[in-house]
Amino acid sequence: MESRELGYFVAVAEELNFGRAAQRLGMAQPPLSRAIQRLERRLGVRLLDRTSRRVELTAAGETLLREGRKALTALTAAEQLTRRAGAPGLVLAVKPGGDGGILEKLLARCASEALDVQLRLCGIGEQEHLLRMGEADVALLHLPYDEPAGLATQVLLTDGEVVLLPASHRLADRESLSRADLAGEEVFTWTGECPSLGGPIRDTGQVTQLVSLGGTLAVLPASFVGHLPPGLATVPLADGDTSSVALAWREDSRSRTLAKLVLLASEVSPWN
Repeated sequence: MESRELGYFVAVAEELNFGRAAQRLGMAQPPLSRAIQRLERRLGVRLLDRTSRRVELTAAGETLLREGRKALTALTAAEQLTRRAGAPGLVLAVKPGGDGGILEKLLARCASEALDVQLRLCGIGEQEHLLRMGEADVALLHLPYDEPAGLATQVLLTDGEVVLLPASHRLADRESLSRADLAGEEVFTWTGECPSLGGPIRDTGQVTQLVSLGGTLAVLPASFVGHLPPGLATVPLADGDTSSVALAWREDSRSRTLAKLVLLASEVSPWN
């Protein structure tokens, strides 16, 4: 099976419409229909049930869609990994504000060792995807929120949580808070939508801006809160969760340059 015809089938299976799939692929509908028919003949199974009104996946089609997506993803990753293997330096994926104060020290240490590191700034959860797809060599993940399964990791720091709130808030002068103290308060949660502006929230800087505007508090990892703008304060959350900032890379990497970066990261970790 060729990757091109597999791509054709996945497009049709996802759209469940030959016209939309052809438009998505940038081709005419008749050759797309013929390509799917040839694929069915070669496999000896019917992949799609077609009527004049709808297209539906058969059990065999559902299996090929699931496995075909995996295969196409693996091919894309193989291509990216090959390109990265021949490129100089390392690409480090990091979410703005998600480094726990380590990034500046790490980059300075790399510069002192003439280690070329290029930053790839990401939105929420994108570091892991870029790493798995071969678009980054290493990433800073925030555990347990990012998924490290199948990746090698080294925890650089672990911290608790704080409540971010306006300095004028009635709770701002407390030495610590509990979750019970936040009852009745509007507390920001990561829902993917901004509660007051209607847009997606992608980093803690945006959360900070929301709290500055008033109307909501936020619970954040302590290491995420660096230089606060005027008018904001933080109070430790005594019964908050703990989280970790970890360096992650592909388990099968044999890069000596990457190994050196991991060593330098351990040297700048607050744990050392």
